[in-house]
Amino acid sequence: MSILIQTKNLSKIYKETGDDETIALDKTDLEIKEGEFVSIIGPSGSGKTTLMQILGCLDRPTSGEYYFEGKEITKYTDDEIAKIRGEKMGFVFQAFNLLPRLSVLENVKLPLLYSDTSEHKMNDISKEMIDLVGLSDRLNFKASNLSGGQKQRVAIARALVRSPKIIFADEPTGNLDSKSGAIILEFLQTLHHEKRNTIIIVTHEVYVAQSAERILHIKDGKIDKDEKVQNRRMIFKDGFIK
Repeated sequence: MSILIQTKNLSKIYKETGDDETIALDKTDLEIKEGEFVSIIGPSGSGKTTLMQILGCLDRPTSGEYYFEGKEITKYTDDEIAKIRGEKMGFVFQAFNLLPRLSVLENVKLPLLYSDTSEHKMNDISKEMIDLVGLSDRLNFKASNLSGGQKQRVAIARALVRSPKIIFADEPTGNLDSKSGAIILEFLQTLHHEKRNTIIIVTHEVYVAQSAERILHIKDGKIDKDEKVQNRRMIFKDGFIK
């Protein structure tokens, strides 16, 4: 497998009032290969969300190097970074980030509105992704009328609609009950098993981290431990969720 993501001495420092500063990332080195399923785990304030935001091109490091597909991120133009973020990366957040007054179909279709895809094709692709997460019977429901687990499945469908290389999931089970959370992890495992997407989950929960193949433990802005999961918490069934 080729290396998809690599960082060298990656640091992020937030300036505060006066001379005070907060070191969110401290010379962090890591490699993630194409097709890996990786979790990043650490307590609140450890730097895990900052790391995900930089890897997802949502933020810039203060210093150090970040390579995506072998090219250092500062060598890309702003337009190229926007294209990478829009076409090669999908994002799933703890808060779902759905528009409550829009239907399931309209929410999933949003990332395609900025492409040159025809309206008919956008609808076809979006319906396919909605079917993939098992919500075809909720196609025209407004997002505000869905359960938490259903909202997160819509968010995953939206993340997949442009066939990204990599999916970033920031605390994807954080706002869900245990049963709904298990369904989301089951889907991500099945997605990885069937489609071989690269998946990166950020979490503070050990049971969520153990659903991945590899765990990066982060502490005080540094990778404290890089662990291959020996007893992986496998919870997927054959086929996608229906």
